[in-house]
Amino acid sequence: MAISDLHVAYPENREIVEQLRPESEHDWLLVAGDVGEFFADIEWALRLLSERFAKVVWVPGNHELWTVRDDPVRARGVERYRRLVEMCRGLGVVTPEDPYPVYDGPGGPVTIAPLFLLYDYTFRPPDLSKEEAMAWAHETGIVCTDEFVLHPDPHPTRDAWCRARLRETEIRLDSRDPDLPTVLINHWPLTRQPTEVLRYPQFAQWCGTVESADWHLRYNAAAVVYGHLHIPRTTWYDGVRFEEVSLGYPRERRMYGYDGAKALRCVLPAADGGAGA
Repeated sequence: MAISDLHVAYPENREIVEQLRPESEHDWLLVAGDVGEFFADIEWALRLLSERFAKVVWVPGNHELWTVRDDPVRARGVERYRRLVEMCRGLGVVTPEDPYPVYDGPGGPVTIAPLFLLYDYTFRPPDLSKEEAMAWAHETGIVCTDEFVLHPDPHPTRDAWCRARLRETEIRLDSRDPDLPTVLINHWPLTRQPTEVLRYPQFAQWCGTVESADWHLRYNAAAVVYGHLHIPRTTWYDGVRFEEVSLGYPRERRMYGYDGAKALRCVLPAADGGAGA
């Protein structure tokens, strides 16, 4: 099962997380990032879920990587990510830095591959440079908060960090068992197509990298799980199922009549569906 974008700083979301339960004692849970901004909140949620599900697999979103003013944990960039990984390991939660586990339950066996790729501003109009796309975002007031609180230290930029993560992750994926299909989990969508429905297209440049566009084929994905967009839905690209599993913000659920109590998405076994879904 999978979920993302829990944003537990919101009391309504915290109540939903408190109510999440597996359907059986064997269920795994994939958490595709944005649990929260505060280190203590992230730990609270992952501890709770790890006590309920047979295995929890987590990848960071941009919010976990924020260094916000009121968080006692002042670590930035790679150091903050490292501390999050250490915390998860203490809870028995699988991270992108751990060996990829193999799920042998219904729909398996598959290699569960948690990824941390970030973004490199390449989800932008093809006729705009990075500088021009950023100027467009500033002119229209659609600028991701990452620009102010997601620090790439010690990398010079967020896109440089993204390039490093791509190289590291490719090495790990290339060394997996090639005979097993994968479930790829990344906070940001692996392909740019999901961003085509964004209300504000300026925001897409903070939503992924074109470098991972073929990974669902290259790494034999049975399914791809992501969040970030707060547009929960199932889509198919090249015959591969993509699951956007965001819980999102309370105001969004009220706006669209989305029942957060049903936010858990079954990834395996796959429900019946076709490429037109």
